[in-house]
Formats: sequence, structure tokens, C-alpha cells
Amino acid sequence: MAYVTARQNGTWEIRESTSTPDGPRSRTLASFRTLSDEVIEHARARAEKPLSADDVRDAARRAGAPVDLATADRAAGDLLRELADGREPHPILRALLIDALQEGPPTRLGEAPRSREEGKAANVLPFETPHNARASAAWLTRTPTERGAALNDVLDLADQFPRSRAERMKRERFPRLDRAS
Repeated sequence: MAYVTARQNGTWEIRESTSTPDGPRSRTLASFRTLSDEVIEHARARAEKPLSADDVRDAARRAGAPVDLATADRAAGDLLRELADGREPHPILRALLIDALQEGPPTRLGEAPRSREEGKAANVLPFETPHNARASAAWLTRTPTERGAALNDVLDLADQFPRSRAERMKRERFPRLDRAS
């Protein structure tokens, strides 16, 4: 079981308790000043038992530790600040964002698309949205380096597929031994 405790120097610790033959023991999984997603991931990597991010955040709030905003909340705050300064996202990103906020989480490949509920606005995109468009929308803001790395991964995967017998025979044209001499 994980819990959060204060240190005298103003930092906080995520600790995990375990039972031993000599009695209960605890060890530090991560130290922090403000609990963030990175701190939780570090603690998860060191934990012996499964560790829920929500449980750690709840434990930190109960202990009085400062908890950073979730990534989506931080991004929403940044977007609101940009809008207040008069800067708007690209029209396609804006339309996808509005669509995503109205629909909820995107469906995954192979799942049936969700139907629009009564009272929700019509599609704001200038085209019919495929049910997996928002799942792939994150790639609009990726750097060319990230896109290239993903493409290399896909190509490496494709190289691992077995070739057909006909393709293998074309590539392996060795002379028969009785005709080689």
C-alpha cells in the first residue's frame, strides 16, 4: 500500500509499506515538492505492487501535499491563456478540439462509432468525420522527427512479416548442384 508523508525539509515522499518477518517496513518510492505525472511514473516504476495514479493523488491531497494539475487541465489552462491573448489554434485543430469536447474520448480502431446524443451540436468540421479521426488528430502537432521515428517503427514492423513462398523463391535463385559443374 502506498501513502504520502511530509518531510521536515519541506518535501514530500510517496512511500510503500510491506510486511516482513520482522514486522512492517516502508521504503521511499519518490520524493517531490509538487506531485506531478512524472513523479507518479517514477514511483510506479519503483513500486513492488501496482500503483494507481488516482490513489496517489488522493493520498497526497489527504496529506496536504501540493498536487500539480493533470496534463489535460494544464493544457486547457494554457489554451485558455492563449485565447485570452488573442491567439487561436489552426482552424482544423479548432474544429477537432470542439468536436472532441462535444463527443468525449475518441473511439479506438475496430470499435463502433458513438452516435451523437440529443441536444449536441452538429459536426463543426467541414467534412464528415471518420470515427477514428480524433484518435489520429494528435499527429497534427507532432514534429517531423517524431513522425519519422513512428514511420521507421512501422517499416521495421513490416519487415518482420513473413514473405510468401513465391517471393522467397524469386530471391533465392541458387544453381542446382548437379548443374553447377
